[in-house]
Amino acid sequence: MTKRKKKKSNKGISNLTNTILSILKKERNKTFNYKQIASILGVNDASSRNQIIKKLHQLKAKQEIEEVDRGKFKAIVNTEYHTGRVDMASRGSGYIICEDFEDDIYISSNNMNKALHGDEVEFYAYKRRKRGKLEGEVTSIIKRAKSEYVGVIQIHEKKNFAFVVPDGNKMYKDIFVPFNKINKAEDGDKVLVSLEDWPEKADSPNGRVLKVLGKPGEHNTEIHAILAEYGLPLEFPHEVEEFANKIDTSITKEEIAKRRDMRKDLTFTIDPKDAKDFDDALSFKVLDNGLYEIGIHIADVSHYLQENTILDDEAFERATSVYLVDRVVPMLPEILSNGACSLRPHEEKYTFSAVFKMNDKAEITDQWFGRTVTYSDARFAYEEAQAIIENNVALSGIEVLKNPNKIDNTIPKEVSLTGNEYKTSKEIAQATLKLDELAKIMRRKRMSSGAISFDKVEVKFNLDEDANPVGVFFKTSKDANKLIEEFMLLANRKVGEFIGKQKKTFVYRIHDEPDDSKLAALQNVVGRFGYKLNFKDRKSVSSSLNNLLKDVNGKKEQNLVDTLTIRTMSKAEYSTQNIGHYGLAFDYYSHFTSPIRRYPDVMAHRLLQQYLDGGNSANADIYEEKCNHSSRMEYLATKAERDSIKYMQIRFMEDHKNEDFVGVISGVTDWGIYVEIIENKCEGMVSVRDMKDDHYAFDEDHYALVGKSSKIIYQLGDEVVVKVKNTDLVKKHLDFTLVGKYEQD
Repeated sequence: MTKRKKKKSNKGISNLTNTILSILKKERNKTFNYKQIASILGVNDASSRNQIIKKLHQLKAKQEIEEVDRGKFKAIVNTEYHTGRVDMASRGSGYIICEDFEDDIYISSNNMNKALHGDEVEFYAYKRRKRGKLEGEVTSIIKRAKSEYVGVIQIHEKKNFAFVVPDGNKMYKDIFVPFNKINKAEDGDKVLVSLEDWPEKADSPNGRVLKVLGKPGEHNTEIHAILAEYGLPLEFPHEVEEFANKIDTSITKEEIAKRRDMRKDLTFTIDPKDAKDFDDALSFKVLDNGLYEIGIHIADVSHYLQENTILDDEAFERATSVYLVDRVVPMLPEILSNGACSLRPHEEKYTFSAVFKMNDKAEITDQWFGRTVTYSDARFAYEEAQAIIENNVALSGIEVLKNPNKIDNTIPKEVSLTGNEYKTSKEIAQATLKLDELAKIMRRKRMSSGAISFDKVEVKFNLDEDANPVGVFFKTSKDANKLIEEFMLLANRKVGEFIGKQKKTFVYRIHDEPDDSKLAALQNVVGRFGYKLNFKDRKSVSSSLNNLLKDVNGKKEQNLVDTLTIRTMSKAEYSTQNIGHYGLAFDYYSHFTSPIRRYPDVMAHRLLQQYLDGGNSANADIYEEKCNHSSRMEYLATKAERDSIKYMQIRFMEDHKNEDFVGVISGVTDWGIYVEIIENKCEGMVSVRDMKDDHYAFDEDHYALVGKSSKIIYQLGDEVVVKVKNTDLVKKHLDFTLVGKYEQD
């Protein structure tokens, strides 16, 4: 019996029109024949080739493509191409953010064409059939946002390859790693992997393991993974440390002679109690004419950090110190950050100073900028300075100056850095009280000019010696913090103004006005809590935002409203193009006061000295590039800092799995509700799938989930009781089980 021959499939190639157009548009300057297209599609049978030939001629007849030479076809470019940035959603689809369009452009997964989250891409847009909204297709990748990813490696030893499964949900593809590029990683390790290429027909990009970070879930592994995820360094290269250690950090007579000598002026620092680097100090002197001379002294980092050295290159690349929950990754090596540049008590230091003469109304009558040498007489923690202010709240400004003996200069042992009660000098207590008085006047003026008062609560952790979280506390800003803040703001503003009015290139800290649509969205949310905003003009916007922040202070919804209000604001950034600072209500503003931890401040110091020496205006294009880099690194550092807090919150909640917590609903989506616990600010999600008592539908207009049968409503801002369901340190997810609505006794 003879075998029956199998009939060849004559099945049509699916979506052939769009596929051919996509190939030709992607390489719109090249020509293709039917064989090349068949090769790209991976087909070689006669039926498929005939379909391609037929489709090419149909598209030519419709004038969607042109036949440049016999059998060679090219896309007719009648589409306008745009550039934008990819914002990935789930499962490989996403949006492109482009200034040419009011709304973001939706890109389906099959039109993403190997673009990844954050990539700068070229694309074209067309109308989608449904609702007439715009959809697009990526035609080329202009610039990858990143080339390194953190994930867990899965090794297939028998097949001689591995895949790295990235941690973040924005990376929609696993990364293929050949066996000879796994860099001694073991199955299940958390690793840092670099993308090497992405072959045309490959479903996944190819990569190489750069570094093994450790076992998932271990503390150091996860902290190192956070840094690696954002391309942030963990330690200094050996040659940079070596270079820094050879710098001459001695205070010499020759250098002092070039500077204004302010070592005899009463000078002190006020910083967090756990600070190791003190980059600013205040000096205070009462003048004979009833004025006060107040010096804002900043570590002269630029004296040690010379341009065109490997140390300066490293500092520029880092651009900022990174403050993680259990450590600081400094911008400068320790010999500078905690040593030569730190304004430690009872040590002479080189400083860069802004010195002001001021009257009792906090009006400036004279100003001076330049390099100085100073000597810090004392170091205070914020809590110690706060004790001086609170102990003398009944004293008037006149009594403080005329009767210093009335001043209570006791530092209680509860807040003392030494752990014992002690008395500071009357002169320092007197200076602290007068500076506090002047700071309050400056703050009132700033607020009346339209500044917005963000006093957002910061979540901090008490850690044991193994970096385990044993408690949560909230850092709030009191008078002592605001005293330092106001004088730093003064120096930053006046330095920016001094250069800005000369029309010379400078590094400004700029902040644009909030977007109207974001303000409307904020009103929509806070209206649920009974608050109303006034958008009549710029001043009424800032005034009503201040009233909102004041009204929510101490309420259950404070953290939610504070967070939403901050998100409404434009993002502050660095630029040579000054547009002022909306949030502070300043026409000129720079960053001058923290050069140990911020590279833009170093640039500000260098430019200021250049202009004080009579130098020409610097190249704006070069400095704008440096500003852009500094803004980007600040953004990455902020993301890393937030991730480390989220990680530590999840670790903290691991030990509280059987407890009930009262929380506020901080977000509502069709997949569940987000709840922020009131007592520790930890946020987790309750999945709608786990809400078994009813079928809940998402009411988008009212930010609510509504029970179909019970009509129970869970709405933004409602207080609920939750339990911890699951903690995932690797993915940084916290899942809650909903116990029910919170009923007050």
